[in-house]
Amino acid sequence: MKSKTLFVCQSCGQESTRWLGKCPGCQSWNTFAEERIAARSGEDSPRSLVSATGAAVLLKDVAGGCEARHHTGMAEFDRVLGGGVVSGSVTLIAGDPGIGKSTIALQAACLLSSQGLKVLYVSGEESAAQTKMRADRILKAPADSLFIVNQTDLNMVIEQVGLVAPQIIVVDSVQVIYQSGMGSAPGSVSQVRECASILTQLAKSRGIAMFLIGHVTKDGSIAGPRVLEHIVDTVLYFEGERYSAYRVLRAVKNRFGSTHELGVFEMTSGGLAEVTNPSEIFLSERSRGASGSVVVPILEGTRPFLVEVQGLAARSAFGMVRQKAQGFDGNRLALLVAVLEKRVGIRLEDQDIFLNVVGGVHVEDPAADLGVALALASSFLDKPVPADTAVLGEVGLSAEVRSVAHLVTRLNEAEKLGFKRCLVPKNNLKPGRDIPLKSMQLVAVESVREALDAVRG
Repeated sequence: MKSKTLFVCQSCGQESTRWLGKCPGCQSWNTFAEERIAARSGEDSPRSLVSATGAAVLLKDVAGGCEARHHTGMAEFDRVLGGGVVSGSVTLIAGDPGIGKSTIALQAACLLSSQGLKVLYVSGEESAAQTKMRADRILKAPADSLFIVNQTDLNMVIEQVGLVAPQIIVVDSVQVIYQSGMGSAPGSVSQVRECASILTQLAKSRGIAMFLIGHVTKDGSIAGPRVLEHIVDTVLYFEGERYSAYRVLRAVKNRFGSTHELGVFEMTSGGLAEVTNPSEIFLSERSRGASGSVVVPILEGTRPFLVEVQGLAARSAFGMVRQKAQGFDGNRLALLVAVLEKRVGIRLEDQDIFLNVVGGVHVEDPAADLGVALALASSFLDKPVPADTAVLGEVGLSAEVRSVAHLVTRLNEAEKLGFKRCLVPKNNLKPGRDIPLKSMQLVAVESVREALDAVRG
């Protein structure tokens, strides 16, 4: 068995025959590590155990039809996946340590097995007894068709798949699975990439739905899911504040559904509970009558919900002002501050600017621009925005308020939670557009200055 030595970047997977101080791929410093790659023969390679041969056929001769999906029983999880688990698909669930990746994977495995599906849970980090304790806490009594194996050797995992013949496989986690023929250590980029590739081939060739759990560090430098994103079908990121009970599941890649969907969960002692009405949760502790607080109806995929945007403008006590944003793009915040200064005449050059989206949600919807601008203006002027008023609209560089998509969906969500008035872009209220609302008053605005005058009364 011959082997060769390569230097592999532990951040992006770039390979080199010699050590480099700076990676030419991701521009990271001191990330190259020496790995010994063993060349295996075709007979004893794990790929030979899962490879599927097939002749080329004309695309028009391929039998069509919709893909078969298995519903997990968690509506939030199914929606992010695009309607359920697709047979033969490979899904990567990534997130910070302790965020709940193993919990949601085991919870989905228990629910799928309770429907009669044969599920194999490959636990590489916990013993079978530890996993059983978590399963008992989640479902009290796991189904008879849920199998568990504590194994990290890829060859042994493939052997167990052949013995059990499961329909669903959960690998927890892909960072600890290793191929014995490779000289590199488990968790290295070469091991993760090779093992994930073989597992994906296994799932595709046998029509098995597979979940891979991947870890990320703070800088994403050690075998992060960036190496896996090109291999798998779906990439789900589990997000949330460390000391918050709420978790957000977001799809960043999905070959079987939309990448704009979002699911909200609450971490409890009995596992992850679905949050069916996140708007009410995010607004439950809102302080009424306080300046700098604005409610914005945002849209994540097909789901609308309301978030509270808090802005704070305070005179800087240092020579250089600061701008900090949590849950909102910092560059977009700087743009809106510049618009308030240049176009609206609010002098913020000596103010420290702080922005927070309550609930740990990261807002990317441009409809939140107007709410952010009014939150900062409200804090600077110390004039609160009426508590029964919602705000939405995209802001341009000339301080114009541009139209937003799916206005009716957003307004219905705001009206359902008792809001009586909403500031909307004027272009969204063109003649002939019927907006079926019962009790909400719509205030059309063309600019940030008009919106500010409207909330000040």
